[in-house]
Amino acid sequence: MLELTMPEFNKTRMLVIGDIMLDRYWHGATERVSPEAPVPVINVTRQDDRPGGAANVALNTAALGAQTHLLGLVGKDEAAAVLSSRLQAAGVACHFTNTSSEPTITKLRAISRNQQLIRMDFEQRFSASYASDLNKSVAEHLDAADVVILSDYNKGTLSDCQSIIKLAKAQGKQVLVDPKGNDFSRYKGATLLTPNMSEFEAVVGHCETEEQIINRGAELITQLGLECLLITRSEKGMTLLQKEGTETHFPAQSHEVYDVTGAGDTVISTLAAALGAGQSMQEAVAIANMAAGIAIGKLGTYAISGPEIGKAIAATKRSARGVVSEEQLQIAVEDARLAGEKIVFTNGCFDILHAGHVGYLEQARQLGQRLVVAINSDASVKRLKGEGRPINSEDRRMIVLSSLEAVDWVVCFDKPTPEHLLELIKPEVLVKGGDYGIEGVVGGDFVRSYGGDVQVLSLLDNCSTTAIVEQIKG
Repeated sequence: MLELTMPEFNKTRMLVIGDIMLDRYWHGATERVSPEAPVPVINVTRQDDRPGGAANVALNTAALGAQTHLLGLVGKDEAAAVLSSRLQAAGVACHFTNTSSEPTITKLRAISRNQQLIRMDFEQRFSASYASDLNKSVAEHLDAADVVILSDYNKGTLSDCQSIIKLAKAQGKQVLVDPKGNDFSRYKGATLLTPNMSEFEAVVGHCETEEQIINRGAELITQLGLECLLITRSEKGMTLLQKEGTETHFPAQSHEVYDVTGAGDTVISTLAAALGAGQSMQEAVAIANMAAGIAIGKLGTYAISGPEIGKAIAATKRSARGVVSEEQLQIAVEDARLAGEKIVFTNGCFDILHAGHVGYLEQARQLGQRLVVAINSDASVKRLKGEGRPINSEDRRMIVLSSLEAVDWVVCFDKPTPEHLLELIKPEVLVKGGDYGIEGVVGGDFVRSYGGDVQVLSLLDNCSTTAIVEQIKG
């Protein structure tokens, strides 16, 4: 189970290297059409300049509180001066390599009435001749970094990223790469790559099933000598594949999506800062997933702050273990999913708790990170088992079950089946114990309909509540 804690971001030292850009916005009203051509005339009244590309990644790590150094190529122009001023004001130490003729990459957008009317890009691909100067700058600043981020937008800054990766790995630094293009061999030896689904499929081919994603991702890890691969999948969340063969899925958070601009920058910056603060890879990805959920709820690029991450982590802790109502269960499950945890669901009467129950619940818990146990109400047990049952009231049964280490939440239901609970929380795994056939598990078809797993586990021999009751009577 992931027990997330707030990372000490202020103790993290980041080195961000990549394609530095200036995102420039001209805002104004449009009230007439040009007499020269059938285009609107914008009366520009405001200019907004924002760091973009690798500069936005650096802005994100600094906003979290990490000590951040930024390396990359810029021209000898006004755009570079604006970037330097904005970044240093945000706490980013800039170590730019100036080019001789190429301009600072600038993307100019004309906005009117909240609509983008045109975008103009000012850029030339940077020559590979700058690689040696950039590598020299990297070598000079590696000592001041715990984690290195390579932010590649395929503009030429990282034309020799293999040398940078080797330099960093030789000093024991973790190297995280936000890749571009369909040739990932240039990132060989990195710690982790963070492609989105389309970037991943451009390299490994179209994937129709989860199994294909996992298998092809594992092959890519082996081919490139990576430790991990994090595939960001938009509304389907994130999938983390690790060298030792494990995979973990982090469902997308249930935030309303306003704008996905810069979400990839948010993911890699938060992930890297959390790793630098000592979090495990799974913990860092879970926190990055939270940050992405916050970012897509904002308009435009948005730098997540440390307090916002702290608030999101606190939300995962507000759902204590134990006996819950249906409404509390729904909140608890949502919180657990924000932390990337898999939900296992089982149900039964659990009238007299015996060794068979305990062993079965422990097996069920091993199938995920959180176990929900739904018990039949007293009236429901009576309808199923007849007069004289249950032996123990629903309150007592719930208290005993909630005391087991394997059980996270216990909820009571009065309906003939728990299918309404399955529809409420949509568990990743539905488990039933006993001699049921897999097709006879109530709610199994529904769980399988959204990709969930259904399993039947056997109870210990000679263990049943009915048998115990009959033995006592005898």
